[in-house]
Amino acid sequence: MSAAPQNSPDLYNTPDGSCGALTVMFDGACPLCRREIGLYQSLAPLQPVAWLDVSADHAGLDAADQAQYMARFHVRLQDGRILSGAAAFVALWLAMPGWRWLGRVGRLPGVTALLELGYRGFLRLRPRLQRWARSAEQTPCN
Repeated sequence: MSAAPQNSPDLYNTPDGSCGALTVMFDGACPLCRREIGLYQSLAPLQPVAWLDVSADHAGLDAADQAQYMARFHVRLQDGRILSGAAAFVALWLAMPGWRWLGRVGRLPGVTALLELGYRGFLRLRPRLQRWARSAEQTPCN
C-alpha cells in the first residue's frame, strides 16, 4: 500500500459523480494503460467503479502527485485507502466479472508479493513498450 499524495483531490467526488466507488486512477496518456483500462471499462463491474485519468488536466492533481499516480497503477478503495501496483490490480480484479477469480488468487498468502515483483519488472520495460505501442497506433493499416 502506498500513501496518498499530499495534495490529492477528494477522489470520492470523482468527475463522473461516483461517490464512494472504487476509484481507478490510470495513466490515460499511456497507450498500454488506455487499452487495458478500456477492457475493464467494457465490463459491467460487480461494484461501483469510477475511472480517473490522472494524465488529464481536470484530474485536479498537482504536478508531483500526478507524476506519482502516473508512475504506478493506483486505486482508492471505498474506505479511502489507496493501493498501488499489484495490490491495486487485485482490488480491481475483485470488482470485475471474469477477473474476480484472479483477484481471489491474488489475495492468497504471498501471491500479491509475487505479482508485485512481476509488476516492477513490467515497469522497467514500460517505456519501451509504450514507444512500441505508440508507433503501432500510428502505423496505418494496409
